[in-house]
Amino acid sequence: MRVLVTGGAGFIGAAVVDALLAAGHEVRVLDALLPEVHRGGWPEHLDPRAERVEADVRATPDAALDGVDAVCHQAAMVGLGVDLQDLPGYVGHNDLGTASLLAAMDRAGTGRLVLASSMVVYGEGRYACAEHGVVRPGPREERDLAAGAFEPRCPRCGRPLDSGTVPEDAPLDPRNVYAATKTAQEHLAASWARVTGGTAVALRYHNVYGPHMPRDTPYAGVASLFRSALARGEAPRVYEDGGQRRDFVHVRDVARANRLALEADLPSGLSAFNVASGVPHTVGDLARELAVACGGPAPVVTGQFRLGDVRHVVASAERARDVLGFTAEVAFDDGVREFATAPLRS
Repeated sequence: MRVLVTGGAGFIGAAVVDALLAAGHEVRVLDALLPEVHRGGWPEHLDPRAERVEADVRATPDAALDGVDAVCHQAAMVGLGVDLQDLPGYVGHNDLGTASLLAAMDRAGTGRLVLASSMVVYGEGRYACAEHGVVRPGPREERDLAAGAFEPRCPRCGRPLDSGTVPEDAPLDPRNVYAATKTAQEHLAASWARVTGGTAVALRYHNVYGPHMPRDTPYAGVASLFRSALARGEAPRVYEDGGQRRDFVHVRDVARANRLALEADLPSGLSAFNVASGVPHTVGDLARELAVACGGPAPVVTGQFRLGDVRHVVASAERARDVLGFTAEVAFDDGVREFATAPLRS
């Protein structure tokens, strides 16, 4: 199969390229090589066997899709952003970029898409009240967060809630700009699939970490922020009380999930899958394990918060296992130890 990987020079994209080449596929990479992300041009670790096209996905050249059987769409502006001034950038890169790509795929007759989506489309995770069963708490209030009341409460009775795993059929409830653009990407892909009869797969990544994450940027994931601080000899700064539950999944597992999604016999239309380890940890767990593995200072729990953050998001990994045959292989402890000394991208 010949696969176009958009954003293939990036953190996850380059790992996807490795996984596809190792499986015997032909790979073409399309990447804009934006200087704020790729200061030195094409990264040295990108496999030289991949064909390279330097172009912006927002103006996808038709030649990039010549002879392509499927597209693995990784190109995106990631992270929660700094403030609302980032909004045009997120919508332009993520939503206009996806729309331009889908239009080019329609012109080329390319009928298979794997989309890098995210667990942020769910908003808060799944919660249950002892009295009212499964409930959906609203966004957390600034006054509660400032008072250190971080846990969502039942919207009907105000009682504490138990958090559980989020299945793919949970309602989508994006609560920040990045989440809104990822949700829109899924809707655009679904519309394309309905009109063309194509197959679209939305892989809802949970917290991805691993070698070649970007360093020292407010748009990076929490694992990279912790690792960058430790590399400077500083303590990782943990927001809230560190009790936020997440699912940390290694980038090699994410890349393998993309390969399996491209190769799977799936019906036309949009299918969504959580891509996660299936074993939750807290943000505080990650900071402590990484500090020990790096031999650095212990984390500092700051009590700070961001209004766009959610408290707990933990995935149900069953559907990806049952349909795609995907089960994460890199254990949390092993992955964190590797990450402690792995190269980061400048």
